[in-house]
Amino acid sequence: METLSHKGYVGSIHYSHEDKVFWGKLELIDALVTFEANNAADLEVNFIDAVEDYLLLCAEQNVEPQKPFKGTFNVRVGSNLHKAAYISSLIEGVSMNKIVEEALFEHSVKLMNEHPEHKATLQAVIFETENGSTTAY
Repeated sequence: METLSHKGYVGSIHYSHEDKVFWGKLELIDALVTFEANNAADLEVNFIDAVEDYLLLCAEQNVEPQKPFKGTFNVRVGSNLHKAAYISSLIEGVSMNKIVEEALFEHSVKLMNEHPEHKATLQAVIFETENGSTTAY
């Protein structure tokens, strides 16, 4: 699936043959936020506007906007891999979180190289900071 990214929010991209329109919605949040356009360039602009409108509406209603990802999750692996990660963290003098973070980063870079059609989205997400600006990893 093709996606767009802005300020940590991910938007899906779809095309309706019947309506001859591109459309999408914000993914991974409970609120239904949609956007559409007649061409790809306008779809990207309308996606960004939809994210900004969602954030503005939340601020106006004094509601905390949902964040699609909080930066934490549980990982279940076999005990041997868990032990190997722990030993690796001791050898390298870093936390296990850093070991997992580096593995996920390397996997994302691998995907960017194997699936160039998703490279822009992955790059935007990986290098985007909380305020929407970009930073080097």
